[in-house]
Amino acid sequence: MTEPNTDTWPRLRIEDWAATRDTLHMWTQIVGKVRLQFAPLLNHWWQVPLYVTARGLSTSAIPYGAGTFDIEFDFCDHRLSIRSSNGATRSVRLEPKSVADFYAETVGALRELDIEVAIQARPNEVEPAVPFEQDHEHASYDGAAVNRFWRQLTQADRLLHEFRSHFVGKASPVHFFWGAMDLACTRFSGRPAPVHPGGVPHCADWVMVEGYSHELSSCGFWPGGADEGAFYSYTYPEPPGFADAVIGPDAAYFSHELGEFLLPYEAVRAAADPDRMVLDFLHSTYAAAADLAGWDRAALEIDPTRWASTH
Repeated sequence: MTEPNTDTWPRLRIEDWAATRDTLHMWTQIVGKVRLQFAPLLNHWWQVPLYVTARGLSTSAIPYGAGTFDIEFDFCDHRLSIRSSNGATRSVRLEPKSVADFYAETVGALRELDIEVAIQARPNEVEPAVPFEQDHEHASYDGAAVNRFWRQLTQADRLLHEFRSHFVGKASPVHFFWGAMDLACTRFSGRPAPVHPGGVPHCADWVMVEGYSHELSSCGFWPGGADEGAFYSYTYPEPPGFADAVIGPDAAYFSHELGEFLLPYEAVRAAADPDRMVLDFLHSTYAAAADLAGWDRAALEIDPTRWASTH
């Protein structure tokens, strides 16, 4: 049985778990591609991400024939759990092993549940894109580091859900995109956007065209961009003046290299009120994007406490 951990905002330097992070990235791509194979297409590829759970990351229910199955990374007991609606289960240990071995074991476990997988078995959005069955280089797994990363995600997930509650317009779920390995939440103005130019490594341009078909403001958390990862916020298309907008908190800044605002996780972790700092960042960067792009904010925003007085 795993012991509870009360380290709410854990410290995790990227350089201390880089090898594990890169391995885990490939493992999440394998599981995400299984969901992609069977789930019906949703706008902006909302059928492909994973979701933060009380133990790790999950696909949620995936349709298969007349039934369903799900796959969950359990970062407490360090196993990949596969569960079928017929009651059968299989698991794969999360431990030091190559991407090739993890791929073979996962596909094998699914086959034992009579689930036949035929995914595009190479990663997206990375360079080089080594086919999974040939990737023997990425083979690290530091369970303690992965657990700390998941606990970072739980904090980001909680605050992104709070942020999402203030918007009544079209908005994405809070979900983990395995392509870039980031937890994201996206708001939309309702207007179409210019065709995205594409150019993402090992990702077809039409994928980006679908993802960025409508004007948006997106934010989230990514294990990159700073010593311990970073919260981010960007808009597409970027309105003039966005990079120079006055936003909060003081620790946040615009990265011209990445084309987005960043708030280093280490600044949040050390803050007297981490929640307030993150929410200030999310709300102020969205407001800058929406105001500069002329969104109808009065029609799109809402008070999440609107029924509080009736309780």
